Amino acid sequence: MSNPAAHSDSLPLGKRELIVLLALLMSLNALSIDAMLPALDEMAAELGVLDGNRRQLIVAVYTITMGLGCLIPGSYADRYGRRPILLFSLIAYSSLALVVAALTHFELLLWMRGIAGLLSAGLMVAPMAIVRDLYEGDAMARLMSTIAAVFITVPVVAPSFGQAVLTVGGTWHWIFVILAFIGAIAGVWVWFRLPETLAPEKRQEIIVPVILRNMHAALVNRQSIGYVFGTMLVMGGVFGYVNTAQQIYEQHFGIDADTFPILFGSTAAMMAIANIVNSRIVMRFGARRVSHTGVLIFIAVSATQVWASHYRAGDINWFLPLTAINLGLLGFLGANFGSIAMQPFAHIAGSASSVQTFFRMFGAAMVGMLIGQAYDGTAKPFALALLICSSLALMFVLYSEKGRLFRRLNVKPPKERIVP
Repeated sequence: MSNPAAHSDSLPLGKRELIVLLALLMSLNALSIDAMLPALDEMAAELGVLDGNRRQLIVAVYTITMGLGCLIPGSYADRYGRRPILLFSLIAYSSLALVVAALTHFELLLWMRGIAGLLSAGLMVAPMAIVRDLYEGDAMARLMSTIAAVFITVPVVAPSFGQAVLTVGGTWHWIFVILAFIGAIAGVWVWFRLPETLAPEKRQEIIVPVILRNMHAALVNRQSIGYVFGTMLVMGGVFGYVNTAQQIYEQHFGIDADTFPILFGSTAAMMAIANIVNSRIVMRFGARRVSHTGVLIFIAVSATQVWASHYRAGDINWFLPLTAINLGLLGFLGANFGSIAMQPFAHIAGSASSVQTFFRMFGAAMVGMLIGQAYDGTAKPFALALLICSSLALMFVLYSEKGRLFRRLNVKPPKERIVP
């Protein structure tokens, strides 16, 4: 499945097509999460789930096993290439979506959702490795921001997509059928258009000591580890929002079910806008300066969110804009933190992406589940969690930067393999 063209000065697909394809691949897992939100009530009623917080497991189980699964594909991607991992994950994604669509038992559905998350983890790991194969430094951060600006539109439209399926008379089962179809389209696209980007001289042996050594190197590097855990924490706050959004909006604020996808999408849209802005400014100011400024503002907004949850409780006119600002700030954190963390690992990009994505996704899923299960009928647990997570993230960043923020490291000009 290897294609030497990927290692010349150009790829058979253009830069724009590459961005859209990688964005689609990375968005499939988000689509499998967010499209479920409007259907949670119907799923809970049909599957006999009476506990409101328990139905969150339909989302939380998938995110947790997806995080666990990220430990596996990176080493294989470093040995056999990025394409086989993507194709395997896409086959698993579509097949298990069809299986879940046919289920009527809650516990069995959770098991299948867990397996689907585990086997689809390559869709999070391989695209990051592909980007690292082709770019480095601030150019990598810029490309990741551009990709993120595309795939982050998924949380914007996914709840409306799920609601649309229900509105036209479909059931939650049809949501999974459509997800399987989208996964199949992505598989065909990868098969015919995406070449192998792993250079032959960078292939690693599948030897346990080698795998452990590579993962250990990616984990203990001080320059990157603080950014990995920092991303984990701020993403954990987002997962907490996803887990509790339907309850917060409909139960706490009294928003009707038809309006919920619109409000949820409007806040998520801020992430797409911020990523577009970030892609325009990161080359000028540097990933560190932009992301460090972003995390400090995130803390300030989260503190305001805590105040509002106590003294403006029940007032959505405070909650909605503050949440939108928090989500928008993630556009200046996620791609930049990720590119900084991956910078030292060009030679083991697959393994580094695997172990880093594991800590980001699994850790964020666990944090998000804790936030979700702490829901008490108010926005207070969510607001407090955002403040705690962002403050801890700043501490981790300070560790990686040895106490100094806003530095811009001198790196060699990026050697791109794609002709725009």
